[in-house]
Amino acid sequence: MYYHASPIKGITQLEPRISNHGIPLVYFSKKRENVLVYLSNAVEKYCKETGFSYDGKWQKWGPYGFNKDGRLRLEEYYPNALISTYKGVSGYIYSAEAIIDSGFAVQIPDAATSSISVKIVHAEYVPDAYEAILQAEREGLITILRYEEMPEEMREWNEKTIKEEYEEALEHPEYRHFLKGNFPQIIND
Repeated sequence: MYYHASPIKGITQLEPRISNHGIPLVYFSKKRENVLVYLSNAVEKYCKETGFSYDGKWQKWGPYGFNKDGRLRLEEYYPNALISTYKGVSGYIYSAEAIIDSGFAVQIPDAATSSISVKIVHAEYVPDAYEAILQAEREGLITILRYEEMPEEMREWNEKTIKEEYEEALEHPEYRHFLKGNFPQIIND
């Protein structure tokens, strides 16, 4: 099975869209738990909750990596990031039995892409993304690095990266708003 997450109800066919890679693709994971992180976009959610008006393409915030064993590791880069991003957010996990792989190498464990439409065979409603993430952690399917547990060297990398991201986001005022709001100790202009 191939899994894809979306806040949109009733999808029966997934269509390729222009992504961060600049080409039209539909993204999937071979692991259901790996798509839980896509049920909410932290940037979009923060901007809407703080009244930031924006009508362009939302920048994505991908706070995860993978452990050596291939399990997804969700990382909190600021206090209560998981709660503020996922708590109370509902959405759908769509399943496809098979896809025709695009051949595009995404460099993400267990990920696959299609450059053509993909028929959905099953939709699972997820009432609370935060609770689903915690359940996946309890089942040992993913790990979570909470902000309070972040090692000092990672905090230093985080500070450097956030400053760089802010400076490079001149064309994305929504992303700058998100960064400034969640990293005020780093972004102070």
